[in-house]
Amino acid sequence: MTTSLLYHRTYEHKSSSKWVVFVHGAGGSSTTWFKQISAFRKNFNVLLIDLRGHGRSNHFSQLKEFINKQYSFKVVSQDILDVLDHLNIKSAHFVGMSLGTIIIRNLAEIAQDRVSSMVLAGAITRFNFRSQFLIKMGDMTKNIMPYMWLYKLFSYVVMPQKSQKESRHIFTREAKKLCQKEFKRWFKLAADVNPLMRYFKDKELAIPTLYVMGANDYLFMKPVEEMVAVHEHSQLLQIPECGHVCNIDKPKEFNKHAIEFIAAQ
Repeated sequence: MTTSLLYHRTYEHKSSSKWVVFVHGAGGSSTTWFKQISAFRKNFNVLLIDLRGHGRSNHFSQLKEFINKQYSFKVVSQDILDVLDHLNIKSAHFVGMSLGTIIIRNLAEIAQDRVSSMVLAGAITRFNFRSQFLIKMGDMTKNIMPYMWLYKLFSYVVMPQKSQKESRHIFTREAKKLCQKEFKRWFKLAADVNPLMRYFKDKELAIPTLYVMGANDYLFMKPVEEMVAVHEHSQLLQIPECGHVCNIDKPKEFNKHAIEFIAAQ
């Protein structure tokens, strides 16, 4: 691995030719998939990536180059394609969480032939009025309020239930590795979500897609239901008594359904 690439690590399977690439959400890192690694590596080759500025990718020297670039979903999607090229992975199955689901869908728009299937967990397909209000408030205060205050606030709004305490703790812990400037760069991407997802809703790609949502994910469930209703190649699985970060809240259920879906492709 060279310093011009995002931090990544692989687990190679002895016989499977399938690769599964995990893409975490904003403020997280590849460590948020710790409840998936063991189950998935028994069945597939696994690639874990830290997005730019997150986890161990914020230690690379190429971050100086990144800082001078405006972040966009196209740019952060290309980061992942660069890792695939480096590892000579022609195509893969992608598993994403939260904002990572948008990155995966955008990557598929750029290079459809590289995406064999998509498992989109805690998917964001549109910001509703409440979430748009929070983002607007955060945008107004991001230059004066410490970013961890904002992140903790959003964590409680998105993951409010007692059963989601572990998910809040993990994502808050990982977000501390970001700097204020890095947080603001990623925060600005939120403004691109709604227009981008309207385009994706109108233009479905012929890629098998499984949306995995916690039944208690009150902010994002309805828009996903609307998306699946008009897309021929998509299906929705709801996990009962589960919140936004379903891979942590209900890992056994998440792993079972995601692995079965990918194995069938």
